[in-house]
Amino acid sequence: MKWIRERDALIAQTLAFVQSVSGRKDDFRQPDTSAAAPVLSAEIVSVRAVAVAFEPPQAAPPPELQPLPVPPPRTGGDFRSEMQARIANFRKHQERFEREREEYCAATLFKLRAAIRDPSTRPPTDE
Repeated sequence: MKWIRERDALIAQTLAFVQSVSGRKDDFRQPDTSAAAPVLSAEIVSVRAVAVAFEPPQAAPPPELQPLPVPPPRTGGDFRSEMQARIANFRKHQERFEREREEYCAATLFKLRAAIRDPSTRPPTDE
């Protein structure tokens, strides 16, 4: 199978690379998958490391960070009143959305009914 040979070649190349980088010559052997397994060879290439000096651009010093004020601890009544206010606010938003949907639907139906009643605004049909 071709993919097995490609896999074995990739493993051999990877092992050769690891050996060249680490400088060790460990005995990495692959399990024999078949009696007629191809002999793989890999070329060991030396790699040179290049150091590059990098200076980040000079930026303005960061502004002084002020700690966030800690809110006072909540009591049971504060939590309950806050939740009630949030729920009331949520209901108001939902009612507004419902009202806007109803108005949009009514306006769309009005335009549709007007277009049905007035045949002059209809696009011409190909007969």
